[in-house]
Amino acid sequence: MTRPGSGASAETPGGLRLFDAHCHLDFAENAVELADGLARRGIGALSATVTPSDYELAAALLADCPNVRVALGLHPWWVADGRCGEADVARFERLAAKARFVGEVGLDFAPAHADARKAQLAAFERVARACADAERDGRAATPPPHSGPLPATPERDGRRVLSLHAVRAAGAVLDVLERTGAAQACTCVFHWFSGTSDELQRALGLECLFSINPRMLATKRGRAYARALPPDRLLLETDLPAQGAGRADAADAESALQGALCELASLRGESPADLAACLARTGARILALPRAVPQPR
Repeated sequence: MTRPGSGASAETPGGLRLFDAHCHLDFAENAVELADGLARRGIGALSATVTPSDYELAAALLADCPNVRVALGLHPWWVADGRCGEADVARFERLAAKARFVGEVGLDFAPAHADARKAQLAAFERVARACADAERDGRAATPPPHSGPLPATPERDGRRVLSLHAVRAAGAVLDVLERTGAAQACTCVFHWFSGTSDELQRALGLECLFSINPRMLATKRGRAYARALPPDRLLLETDLPAQGAGRADAADAESALQGALCELASLRGESPADLAACLARTGARILALPRAVPQPR
């Protein structure tokens, strides 16, 4: 069965070769077309949202896109400038009981947002606690329909996935994750990690993962971290499209992912094919999507 006007099947794709662990499909005017274009290219995606209301809208919009997981978000920028207040945090807490995927959430203590440190911490504490409590209550086993069908596969660990924003705040994010139990209960993925080397080691000790995008690889610190991270802790991301960008093209996302993959392989001195296979295994497990298995030559 297909959606009217769509060439993409509503069945789960038979296998995906690339996984975008952090993007914002609902920022595009043509979000469904974009998701379908990704599916045709063999790309699965975690589409992060920035507010609970955006999550509900995006979840409905992308409900028939089997290669996409929509994540429940409460972005620290929206908390910092007051666009998200008490009602939004409470709404997040209600939705978190059934949301298998969560993001973009976290903290941002860069100068533009640091004045709202207290509000951000209070909101993120509730976000992390809601996720940890729901996971412990066992409510992650059956996601809502808009999360897409979950295949019965031994690779899927079934835990909630948190895609984390941490700018000049990695230590504070880790404090909250540990204090609330989210670090132990959930699969935590740092989106575009830029913390210190000590914070990186602490995150590794908590079994966090890290999604790498081309802009991270353009920095000296980002390249150093990309070299040092264990291969099974790595994911790829685009962080695309930008808000207000209008229409978006799946080819741009594919190019960004392929470029990051090739650069990452070069930095690590690894075969692009071998690294791609490792990243695909991790992406498929985290997003609970089927990966394409390369055929022997």
